[in-house]
Amino acid sequence: MKVSWDQVLAWRLRRQFLEPLADPGPAEVVGRLCGVQAQVTSSAELAIALRRASADTGPLAAALREGALMKTWVMRGTLHWVTPAQGADFLSLLASARTWEKPAWTREFGATPEQVAALAEKVPEILDGTELSREDLAAELIRDKRFAGMEKQLKSGWGALLKPLAWQGALCYGSGQGGRITFTSPRTRVAGWKGLPDPAEAGPRALAAYLGAYGPARPETFDAWLSRGSLRKTVLRAFVDGLGDRLTEVEVEGRPAYVLTEHAEELAATEPARSVHLLGGFDQYILGPGTKAEEILPAAHRAKVSKTAGWISPLVVVGGRVTGVWEVTDRQLTVTLFPGAAAPAREDLDAAADRVARAAGLGSLTVRVS
Repeated sequence: MKVSWDQVLAWRLRRQFLEPLADPGPAEVVGRLCGVQAQVTSSAELAIALRRASADTGPLAAALREGALMKTWVMRGTLHWVTPAQGADFLSLLASARTWEKPAWTREFGATPEQVAALAEKVPEILDGTELSREDLAAELIRDKRFAGMEKQLKSGWGALLKPLAWQGALCYGSGQGGRITFTSPRTRVAGWKGLPDPAEAGPRALAAYLGAYGPARPETFDAWLSRGSLRKTVLRAFVDGLGDRLTEVEVEGRPAYVLTEHAEELAATEPARSVHLLGGFDQYILGPGTKAEEILPAAHRAKVSKTAGWISPLVVVGGRVTGVWEVTDRQLTVTLFPGAAAPAREDLDAAADRVARAAGLGSLTVRVS
């Protein structure tokens, strides 16, 4: 089966709840997108709101409070909101890579594999049935002589030493207390938490979920999104084999890739899109395939989207392709198009800006194109 990138991108817009708009619940949006990057809470909230016809986050607070969503370090070591079931699968695969056991990691972050293993045993005991701030958790840990010299690493705002613990299911973010960041254990945060599954079982499920939003794609693209390429090729091949006839290989303008068989006919029948979307910073539409995906984002303009310190700019998306960036200052939404990009129809751009304004609670915005 052969399809064009125009078809693929239009299909992804539909799969990612961007068109046609409906009112999926927050957990449904997060599940479909395989997580929403959440180190900037307002960006995560905007990502959900822009995928709902009502342009709001709906019962997001309830989903977080009730454990339908959890916040933890997952893909590429970054904070995400994930559904507990998907989160367990993703964490299992990240833990299987054992990146914290590599000498380079020990040199960089000052903890041996043995110390990380000891922390992974101790932390769930401390957090069982409670939430603690970063400082309070560190204070509890350094009472143990095994961790007495690790106070600085444990209190670091980057969380480098806590990430391997999150990947092993030893901790996740709590509900927060007085605006402070708190941590707890997944079994405390999520009712019925069953722990991490076997990676051999988690892998095919995780790959299938990814392809359901970002297909057609290669397993290597999935691995780059998940772990920055930490999984072995033989492991990825086993995931593909585990899905069997649930996968169909397609050709996208000369490049082979996989799509879920259940989506193949729908993809083949998809017509190219011409719609205009203004998506927020750190949006999964670009993070899923990665900012190096030239079929979405031309390489010449990548630096305008993927900026220093890992910052991902808000996106102008026309027909599924990124054609510029935008920002809001003083109630004005300024669109900066890439050189050579055609300006969207003014009425479409105004409608997209109105959705941003409603989703972000900004009231009315004027729109300027530069």
